[in-house]
Amino acid sequence: MTIQEMKERKKELGYTYAQISELSGVPLGTVQKVFNGATSSPRYETLQALERLLGSSGDAYIREVQSTYAMKQQGEYTLEDYYEIPDDIRVELIDGVFYNMTAPTSPHQLIAGFIYAKLLGHVMDNKGTCLPMISPLDIQLDCDDKTIVQPDVIIVCDRDKIINRCVYGAPDFVIEVLSKSTRKKDMVTKLNKYMNAGVREYWMIDPINKKVIVYDFEHEEYPVIYGFDAKIPVQIWDGECVIDFQEVYEHIRFLYERK
Repeated sequence: MTIQEMKERKKELGYTYAQISELSGVPLGTVQKVFNGATSSPRYETLQALERLLGSSGDAYIREVQSTYAMKQQGEYTLEDYYEIPDDIRVELIDGVFYNMTAPTSPHQLIAGFIYAKLLGHVMDNKGTCLPMISPLDIQLDCDDKTIVQPDVIIVCDRDKIINRCVYGAPDFVIEVLSKSTRKKDMVTKLNKYMNAGVREYWMIDPINKKVIVYDFEHEEYPVIYGFDAKIPVQIWDGECVIDFQEVYEHIRFLYERK
């Protein structure tokens, strides 16, 4: 991994120099010199430590976990370990494996927020009982001690599942906005978790390719792929609510038009 790639990864994660130092074990002054170009030939051990933190794509390297309690093997972590992680470090726990969560991009947040507002507006207008909710929010998906996820947007229709600590059980509807660092996890790992846990409908929104991939598990109709010019019905509400992705695109068009 080159220094330039590390710089790009730092920007994607939103880490400060102090956070990189704390999580990698590399002294703060050394981190600053490496990223500012003051050190042209960093030590091999320094590069190794930085690459372990920045080069893993978030798939199973959480240094903070090691400094907080005795290191376990991936697959052995539990909710007890999850709640030991400092609040300023966002992770998901899936089948005992920790996955780092990068800072969301502007398109990611604008898309998720816009759709959440539309879903909430539909519920309010129709005096519905389902509750749209937006991340960050813990979902104890399987009601066990091995999995906690944080989808971008959810709808929960059984209010008994909503407790102070988390949503306990599968939401009815889930949206994940894809990013480079979470794409594989959202499209493979979490897709299967949501399907097997009893989620009724799952949307994956791809801002880069301007696509929406819809899995209607309840009616066994999937996947259906839409463009950002489509009007997509929310099937758990029998299509009474429709998200117009032309409106979504217009909301973020300015980001695509910048050179």
